[in-house]
Amino acid sequence: MSDPLVKVEGVSKKFCRSLKKSLWYGLQDIAGELVGSNRERTLRPGEFWAVDDVSFELKKGECLGLIGPNGAGKSTLLKMLNGLIKPDKGRIELNGRIGALIELGAGFNPLLTGRENIYINASVLGMNRSEVDVLFDQIVDYSGLQDFIDTPVQYYSSGMRVRLGFSIASQLKPDILLIDEVLAVGDLGFKLKCFNTMDQMLADTAIIFVSHSMPMISRMCSEIMLFESGNTAFYGKDVAHGIDLYYNSFSQNDSVIFASGDGIRHIRTTVPADEHINGMPIVKWMDDLTITSEIEVNKEHKTLNLGYVILDKEQKPIASFTSGRIDITGMQHNDFDMLTIKASMAEIQLAKGVYSVDIVISEDLGYKPLFRAKGVCSFQISDTIDIWAPMRFNARWQVNDTEL
Repeated sequence: MSDPLVKVEGVSKKFCRSLKKSLWYGLQDIAGELVGSNRERTLRPGEFWAVDDVSFELKKGECLGLIGPNGAGKSTLLKMLNGLIKPDKGRIELNGRIGALIELGAGFNPLLTGRENIYINASVLGMNRSEVDVLFDQIVDYSGLQDFIDTPVQYYSSGMRVRLGFSIASQLKPDILLIDEVLAVGDLGFKLKCFNTMDQMLADTAIIFVSHSMPMISRMCSEIMLFESGNTAFYGKDVAHGIDLYYNSFSQNDSVIFASGDGIRHIRTTVPADEHINGMPIVKWMDDLTITSEIEVNKEHKTLNLGYVILDKEQKPIASFTSGRIDITGMQHNDFDMLTIKASMAEIQLAKGVYSVDIVISEDLGYKPLFRAKGVCSFQISDTIDIWAPMRFNARWQVNDTEL
């Protein structure tokens, strides 16, 4: 067994909400360090734990995914690992060269060119000029910034800064790589290039990856840590369970009505299920998925077309389906009548995760919507297997013994 490249023991970091108090507390802490004060550091008025008693180990070939809502403490932990800030309690042990991309433009001097910043960043990692000379063309080629390498970084777009930062962090072959959500700024082509590079690096590197994209966390990470208000809500190798807990921490979004015509009133849309977690209906992979809508319709409408769009937690459309023309003339007995419309999909093969449903009601296919609303209900697909693709098909497999 190899020794850990990253070892974090009981690390905590506190901040103060008041700038004035923060400056005063900082002076007190500096004075305490100078006189060798060993008093236990507890919270003072206005302070809070941004990171509280976090411990983990990471070896070569392992990738830890840090997930959680904004402000949970993920970036603060990365800054402590990178040496930008000191922990108030606990111990951090790092063995090897560290490459970090933890904040957009962090480590760059905006007045200097991309070329000059490459050499400065490399020197921080302990490389001399001759070593960087050997890798310089490789770094620039990877970034795709050949035409701008002698331009001051202050004129770079956010995407160009990410390109340069990741190129430096990855091509200098660090033993430990810290990646924050900044990769989300890059264009799709470069983002895919980054993940392919991280796949190649992982055999010889320990990676800590912060992201709000659960498919990417699922794809990259062998371990997961869920942060909530500075605390570790979950830590372990069961990445799927950590992602489930992350999704469950979000309450169901309120629906937003975009179009509402005369004579149509949406009452509710639900997903019937035998199991619920925090009010969220749970549907197992390969079980039937049923979506039920209750609407009020007046007599002037003779036909209806109802459509659903299923979106993932990142609000990307995953699937859609429509009823086609429904003749409702024989269903209406009063001026306004309640209709219950059900749509069922047999053996649902969506990957595990939380999904929301949008609804569109029109008089016929292609007609202007009479009613359109976003997020009318949510449901969660549970599964024993965690994958990063949006679908997991139940394929039929066949193996034949073929003679050579």
